[in-house]
Amino acid sequence: MVRIKDKWLDVSSHSKTILHLLSYQQKMTVFQKEFSLKPRNRGFHLITREILQQVPEVAKMNAGIMQVFIQHTSAGLTINENADPTVRTDFETFFNRTVPEDISLYEHTLEGTDDMTSHIKSSLLGSSVSIPITNGELNLGTWQGIYLCEHRNRGGSRKIVVTLIGT
Repeated sequence: MVRIKDKWLDVSSHSKTILHLLSYQQKMTVFQKEFSLKPRNRGFHLITREILQQVPEVAKMNAGIMQVFIQHTSAGLTINENADPTVRTDFETFFNRTVPEDISLYEHTLEGTDDMTSHIKSSLLGSSVSIPITNGELNLGTWQGIYLCEHRNRGGSRKIVVTLIGT
């Protein structure tokens, strides 16, 4: 039994976890920053360094999560290999074959042949990624990086919101 705020809880099956959490009394920090990425042409672009330059507060966190969100519907974010640039080329080729730019296939084409296809690709990849923070660094795998997935032929600057939660 553990007492939390004048209530007794049976935590026998989770005692190690609960006791660790109770003994860990560092203050939780929440930090948020909005900024724009420079315009890029269509493709998959590594943006890990650019994000870290914008959010040096990562280095002050012992443990936490960084969430990166893109405020657009025609570009997405993902995490994948950061070493071999042919991975990014192959991603672009795959998505172009999977979602062809054939204007006869779509109704939403007011902004051009890459209009609806960009929305579909963005939905497939998603608009956010979350990365653990450990000892002031992103806890990515050896070959992992954050990608901006730009699906417009001439994408403009892209608005990003980064939220840090941790200690």
